[in-house]
Amino acid sequence: MSTARRKFLSTSVAAGAAAVALGAPAIARAQAVTTWRCQSMWSAAELTYKAFEDFCGRVRAASNGRLVIQPFAAGAVTGAFESLDAVTAGVLQGHSSWPGYWTGKDAGLAVISDFVFGYQHPWQAEAWFHHRGGLQMLREAYARYNAYPVGVSWWGVETVVAKKAINRMEDFKGVKFRSPQGMTAEILTKLGASIVVLPGGEVFSALDKGVVDAADWGTLSMNHRMGFHDVAKFPTKLFHSMPVQEFTVNLDAWKRLPDDLKAMLTGLTREWTWDQVQRVSVDDSRVTRELLGKGVTPVNWGDAEMTKIRTLAQKTWEDWAKKTPLAKAAYDSQLAWLKELKVVA
Repeated sequence: MSTARRKFLSTSVAAGAAAVALGAPAIARAQAVTTWRCQSMWSAAELTYKAFEDFCGRVRAASNGRLVIQPFAAGAVTGAFESLDAVTAGVLQGHSSWPGYWTGKDAGLAVISDFVFGYQHPWQAEAWFHHRGGLQMLREAYARYNAYPVGVSWWGVETVVAKKAINRMEDFKGVKFRSPQGMTAEILTKLGASIVVLPGGEVFSALDKGVVDAADWGTLSMNHRMGFHDVAKFPTKLFHSMPVQEFTVNLDAWKRLPDDLKAMLTGLTREWTWDQVQRVSVDDSRVTRELLGKGVTPVNWGDAEMTKIRTLAQKTWEDWAKKTPLAKAAYDSQLAWLKELKVVA
């Protein structure tokens, strides 16, 4: 081999080795694994928790293992009502929960989280969040708690379970009603119902023993899974509640995430939205057929009765809008959107 050729090969090998050495840190950074612990608001038995687990699996696969979200069921790491504080402190890197739980921090979160007796389908609410400023409002509100809402989801329109038929507004009078505190409870109180605040795990026993006559918990299939229809034979859909579920992460953890993973996670969160909505809807349809076979017929309120109760609800919306600047902004924006949709006049 000539001297010139030996010199060329020697130089080429040295240059290649140097390039590999210089590129190694970048490759290592690109393949670094980020692991987040995220707690759901749902028990492990719920279809909605399974949907969240599947979402976490898709994140891992799409990121080629670079982002691993470890899902935990409600209460596994911290109490359901303390998960936002845990995200703030970094005890959890994320959670999937309902903003209405933090109404004590800002009443506007109740207005954002469930504009009761307003929306009739998740697409209407999702459009407000993504195209009318709702998600930006939520992000600005959560920034005070060192938290970043990546996206939002729904499980559908909730159904009232009752031990007697509730076909119109007057039928709420004298009913002992399990409901969380907030706008729904205020409206039902105006209708003459007596509100009883209970954890979800105590609702079946309360219905069975007559502690309550009716309850607000979840959609038809979710209520059925809890056994409510065994003791409360009158499921009623009156478009009273369609809560939003947010997927939120610690803001510092979000900032450390590479831009490509941020974009990937944002897109998959929106995919999770409709995966969950559709899966619960399909399950609701299955349960509807089962109940019909057992002689239980779900009741759907007509437009005339819904218009009457929505008019009453608007007065409660107005009252809540006076509580904080965020409540006012969320009220004004959603009311304008519902008017465009011709849901309200």
